[in-house]
Amino acid sequence: MEPEADPAREMGKPASTLDAIVWKEDGMTNLRWLTLVIAVWALLAPAAHLLEAPNKFALDGPLWLSVQQSLYRGWGALIGGPSEIAALALSLYLWITTKCSARSRRFHAIAAGAYAGMLVAFFVFNAPVNDAVDGWTWAALPDDWQSYRQKWEIGHAISALLAMIGLWATLKGTLLAIAGRSDQPA
Repeated sequence: MEPEADPAREMGKPASTLDAIVWKEDGMTNLRWLTLVIAVWALLAPAAHLLEAPNKFALDGPLWLSVQQSLYRGWGALIGGPSEIAALALSLYLWITTKCSARSRRFHAIAAGAYAGMLVAFFVFNAPVNDAVDGWTWAALPDDWQSYRQKWEIGHAISALLAMIGLWATLKGTLLAIAGRSDQPA
């Protein structure tokens, strides 16, 4: 027995709203949703660092150093840089390839700028602290260790803000492109 033909599909129209979202520009729509998932992924680590900052500022030097040297080991290879680089690459790709929507393109450009800013924040604030802290011991903690802690937390706060902007812009650009409402006022 053959499946029943869908008259809406035969006429070139989607059968439902959900079907319209998936059916319209299959490849680009799926890429937009993937980009949105990666945007959420890129927000996870900076948001976690921002939320834990008040408690980390209450730690004494040796305990803070222990947390820095043990708790975060391995994070960067899993959820840090790779998700930020992927979000940047995908946002740039969507910015360049989106043809139907100038507004959607602008939001993808904003997202790309936010993800590029996250990488700059990491290399300006966090990477130097990570490099310095790797060689410290709790017995020989430098007198200015608190300035390193502050620089590290500021870097992650900036990254969290930029990740939120990137997620918002990715969501807005995706919804505008999928809904086909890109030329209407927001």
